[in-house]
Amino acid sequence: MSQNDALDAAADAENAAVFTYGVLTAFTTREVRTTVAEDIAAHRVRRDQLNEKLLDAGRDERTPAPGYTLPVEVTDQESAAKAAITAERDCETAYRALIEQASDASVRRIGVDGLTDCALRSSYWRGVAGATPRTVAFPGQ
Repeated sequence: MSQNDALDAAADAENAAVFTYGVLTAFTTREVRTTVAEDIAAHRVRRDQLNEKLLDAGRDERTPAPGYTLPVEVTDQESAAKAAITAERDCETAYRALIEQASDASVRRIGVDGLTDCALRSSYWRGVAGATPRTVAFPGQ
């Protein structure tokens, strides 16, 4: 896998996360919905950074798929939190690969920042879902 392949994978994971969070809005309470809005905005910003790096490398930006299959059926706030955890885990995995494949320091920084942000969001959603432990030792592994 090259740096550009890892950028592709991370942008794809971010597109899927944006979709997932869009669905979650309908199944969360008001106080959690504020976090959903903040999280979806953060995923869009990070996706745009990844696409910018792809364009800089002469590659096409990654566009969202027409639709995505969620990892769980979302019917309430707890199942919404589980879907968010999975979206964050998928992004963590993509960012860890990006860090490993990055040959450019600015790309590596995006990977580190993305992995850190995803791990923090994942911890929040684990709390909403009542999952333990709230954190994992090596996010993205």
